Amino acid sequence: MAFFDRLLGQDTLDEHQHKSLGAFGTVALWLGANVVVTTILTGMLLVPDLPFTTAMGSVLVGSLIGAVPLLLVGLMGQRTGLPSMALTRRAYGPLGSRLISLVNMGVLIAWSWIQALLAGMSLDYAIQATTGYSNLALMTILCESVVVLIVLRGHLGIERVERWAAVAMVGLAAVVLYQLNRHYDVSALLDMPVEARNGITLGIAFDIVIATAFSWISSSADYNRNCKSSAIAVWGTYIGYVLAALLAMGLGAAVSGLSVLNGMPQTYDPTRLLSGFGFGLPAALVIFFSVMTTNVMAVYSATLSCMNVSPGMAFWKPALVIGVVTVFGALIPGILDQFQNFLLLIGALFIPAFSVIIVDYYLVGRDGYGRELLTSPHQLGRPTAAVAIGAYLIGAALAAYWSLVSPLAFGASLPVFVITGTLYWLGAMLLTRPRPHTDAVEESTP
Repeated sequence: MAFFDRLLGQDTLDEHQHKSLGAFGTVALWLGANVVVTTILTGMLLVPDLPFTTAMGSVLVGSLIGAVPLLLVGLMGQRTGLPSMALTRRAYGPLGSRLISLVNMGVLIAWSWIQALLAGMSLDYAIQATTGYSNLALMTILCESVVVLIVLRGHLGIERVERWAAVAMVGLAAVVLYQLNRHYDVSALLDMPVEARNGITLGIAFDIVIATAFSWISSSADYNRNCKSSAIAVWGTYIGYVLAALLAMGLGAAVSGLSVLNGMPQTYDPTRLLSGFGFGLPAALVIFFSVMTTNVMAVYSATLSCMNVSPGMAFWKPALVIGVVTVFGALIPGILDQFQNFLLLIGALFIPAFSVIIVDYYLVGRDGYGRELLTSPHQLGRPTAAVAIGAYLIGAALAAYWSLVSPLAFGASLPVFVITGTLYWLGAMLLTRPRPHTDAVEESTP
């Protein structure tokens, strides 16, 4: 039993987590997190609607700006030692925090289903290319089972796996880019004519890139709380995330442009361009590793969200249950078609949720951001909790309206983030500003 306990992760919501993440580990963690199929797909959407250089410029600027809230939440985790969902308790109170945690857990589980299927598809292609055997359901189960085993080891296991997986991804991506340049005229991308295919303008491209960064806000403190220093938490995340965005979206934009230039169906998957030249396997492995690294982080964060809903639960119990749910959920027919739009909408709704948290910590006050968040039920009665929930609901309504009913030309992510944070700050200042001296006068009067 003691051996079993040592084998499993002992992660808790408390602030006494191991400060085990150094600079290289943090860069590798966020590099592995963001080099994923959906990020590569984002790059595909940008070309040929935009010139290749313009698309990559929007990726660079959008990532540099969009990663700032990600860094701020991650820095909160490093300073307090608390995971993301526990940090929501001060602004929203325990009840609001539990509701946000339940939604976050559901989103991450659904996201893990999609990632498991994508990983299974990549592994199935790789096995079929080498042996001729194909069984998508089996490969999907195997991939998600490996994810669950890694998560059960806790953050220490994730850090070790992510470090080596990131190195493998960068190496394989370099091979893929080299082979693309060898078999196709990559320089033609610079002079490629603009062609409206996906309805992407520069403003929309900028918003998509920012929204990609914002999608990680709800999990950033889960990992950065283990960073050895604040500087590592900030710069390691910033460098790793921006490099990953440039690599993944650049690969997607290049593959998309080359497929269009060569009269092929537009695609983000380098496997389709290189399979005829005998290099489909490295391309498939890039997709496989990218999905696996992201999926591990999704299941781990879902576990911490569950622990925030039910404090005192041993880490391995929700990790195992959520793992089993994700294994079988990945086999739901048509999962990709049913959940992608749902995830995009929910991701937009989390932008206002963490806009409130960032403003509360950095502008309203840091008192109470410690162990008392886990032990003091009086937080439910904080006067700003109602303001936080109100600001969030307004931000969520704006996000839904500007995303589904009347889309903005420049996107909804940044406006919703700013408006929600401003509303909460104004409300919190009105409730927490010093009261007039009339109370003191009344107390001194007989």
